[in-house]
Amino acid sequence: MKVVVCIGSSCHIKGSRQVVEQLQNLIETNNLNESVDLSGTFCMGNCQKGVCVTVDEVLYSVKPETVEEFFNTEILAKVK
Repeated sequence: MKVVVCIGSSCHIKGSRQVVEQLQNLIETNNLNESVDLSGTFCMGNCQKGVCVTVDEVLYSVKPETVEEFFNTEILAKVK
């Protein structure tokens, strides 16, 4: 599974660093390092919402306070 987080200026202001750090921690905690490829990219062109995140090229809008719920429903549930 490929997860890409926008680290462009607009998403950075909205908390992309916290989103990346939380996702890294959740991936490691759930032993998904071999199953989930987490990376960053610059602007995804959807700046008006929260931090842009794609999971296998499907776009989501995530906030630092919703990372765990997003991880559980869109990553963990689909990997296991």
